[in-house]
Amino acid sequence: MEEIARVYARSLFEVAREKGNLDAVAEQLGQIDDAFTESRDLRVFFFSPYFGTKEKREALGKVITDAEPIVVNLLDVLVENHRLPALSRLRRSFDALWREERKLLPVQITSAVSLDAAAAQRIGDEIGRRTGRTIELTTAVDPDLVGGLTLRVGNQILDASIRNRLESLRRQVAAG
Repeated sequence: MEEIARVYARSLFEVAREKGNLDAVAEQLGQIDDAFTESRDLRVFFFSPYFGTKEKREALGKVITDAEPIVVNLLDVLVENHRLPALSRLRRSFDALWREERKLLPVQITSAVSLDAAAAQRIGDEIGRRTGRTIELTTAVDPDLVGGLTLRVGNQILDASIRNRLESLRRQVAAG
């Protein structure tokens, strides 16, 4: 299912880029996926094999209004091919392509105590300067870290927490 979602996402991304409406498509795809995620009734109707393609297409025409034609076309193809349950995966793949196109880099800072906004921003700015990308910065608090922080930059993690250092020390003592 993951590979199917990537194929659809890549196709949608290429068409949206050609038409110059990547941002609108990304926004609308997100809104539609959020609606499916939040509404059990939508999922039951559109994901169910008990309802036919014709019924689902008619319902899409009533539910989806003012969307980009390529988004409507995508939904129509997903309904036709019984692939609508792949929508959330498709969105994740599309969003990854969109972030790469926009040179956005997600950065999450997790600390034991709440960081002040200026300190978090300085960390984000430095990562942005070193990578040459625009940073999407989020922060979180995890008291289990004891002290220090962890940085998730894209899919890489730097763990500079006291919890990690204590765990490392414990392994060294156990091995020795």
